[in-house]
Amino acid sequence: MTSPSINGRVLIIAGSDSGGGAGIQGDLKTVQALGGYAMTAITALTAQNTLGVFGIHPVPDDFIAQQIDLCLSDIGADAIKTGMLHSASVIETIANSLPQRGRVPLVVDPVMVAKGGSALLERSALEALKSLLIPRAAIITPNLPEAELLLGRSIDTGGADVPDMVRAAEALLELGSDAVLLKGGHSDTATLTDILLTRDAAPVMFTAPRRDTRHTHGTGCAFASAIATGLAQNLPLTDAVTRAHAYIQAAITRAPGFGQGNGPLGH
Repeated sequence: MTSPSINGRVLIIAGSDSGGGAGIQGDLKTVQALGGYAMTAITALTAQNTLGVFGIHPVPDDFIAQQIDLCLSDIGADAIKTGMLHSASVIETIANSLPQRGRVPLVVDPVMVAKGGSALLERSALEALKSLLIPRAAIITPNLPEAELLLGRSIDTGGADVPDMVRAAEALLELGSDAVLLKGGHSDTATLTDILLTRDAAPVMFTAPRRDTRHTHGTGCAFASAIATGLAQNLPLTDAVTRAHAYIQAAITRAPGFGQGNGPLGH
């Protein structure tokens, strides 16, 4: 019998973080904290801690597909979230394993660079991501550096109404997803702005004061997983993003302070 306290099945397709702050480990903590049930298909093992990524061990494509197929055919999913997808062949494998667009909402977090600066996406995979996964997504959640890579241009974050961020979100929407959440955490402004843009509504701004902390490792992974959990629980998209934004702000406040580098959130 299913427990009434667990609501929303989320399949997470991403890399593992041995330090526990981001990736599969951070995603599992986030989904559980928000009352969902998380499953995983691991795409790569990483050897990392708060100081950086020191090794990446890819999982074979056929084993990634097997993980996805077994979860979906038995348990099922109410939402799917992708994170670290390091190669074009991995992206192709996942695209071939996913349900048809519209059956299960897909949240694509285009993880390309780790917090410490290590590259997590091969250059050849960028076009595969843009052509095979983003057009199938209910929402994509790039940060500013990821958005610049996707668009092939820089984004100006100056100005009180962040006009170039809005233009960038509009350009990202043209890549084919139903919605875009452009995250402004990498800007140098005192107030950080995330922009949610859909095809049938004006942009929605989410703001928060910049916090003087280095303990923000895994914020992008947790944000996308929190949105996926909301969608799995049948929240409207804006409500799912609103709850996820509040969750991230609280998780930064609760960060335990572990590690010598970019420490984890308090999931």
